[in-house]
Amino acid sequence: MELKVIAKIHSCFPTKFGIPRQSGLAEALPAEIVFEPEYRSPEAVRGLEDYSHIWLIWLFSEAVRDTWSPTVRPPRLGGNVRMGVFATRSPFRPNELGLSSVRLDRIEYTKDRGPVLHVLGADLMDETPIFDIKPYLPFADSHPDASGGFADDKKNYSLRVQCPEELLFHLPEELREGLIQSLAQDPRPGYQRDSDRIYGFAYGGFEVRFRVAGNTLEVVEIA
Repeated sequence: MELKVIAKIHSCFPTKFGIPRQSGLAEALPAEIVFEPEYRSPEAVRGLEDYSHIWLIWLFSEAVRDTWSPTVRPPRLGGNVRMGVFATRSPFRPNELGLSSVRLDRIEYTKDRGPVLHVLGADLMDETPIFDIKPYLPFADSHPDASGGFADDKKNYSLRVQCPEELLFHLPEELREGLIQSLAQDPRPGYQRDSDRIYGFAYGGFEVRFRVAGNTLEVVEIA
């Protein structure tokens, strides 16, 4: 079986560190989806503008490996507790497929890149290959009463973010809220809780450095 890459996403995250662990958690994060030349027909997205959200099926391109394990260590459980791989959304799977629901902000029709999908809330690294795009159907895809397993215990977890305005103003305005929302999700590995340690990740062409003490994340540099 061969899966064809139909598009790639362009996001603020050139590396894995700092990316929200689920789509929609940082709902202001902007990204754009650019189709591969073979799929740049405006006809292929006819009617898509009528939907507010779409599903993305994509490749964990940085997690491709020849072997797999039946258990993984979810970061939200501190990185020390093992759960069955099919009870998690870990990238380390028999097939490295990701599934994300994102908001479709608008469709831009361009001369050189064809229809470009501008989306919000994506949890994908820059240049991630996308295999398919499907419309999100609220009447079929939403299950408000569903149970979330061990993830329910962490669904309301967030940090209070302190970022001096003089640092935040280094960023273009359209990137600021998405950064704050991403930081609030606590980008640190689950097993690292050193309050003196300075962490950093690349975001939208900038380097963001921060530290965490208790429930407060303090941004110390945006360069």
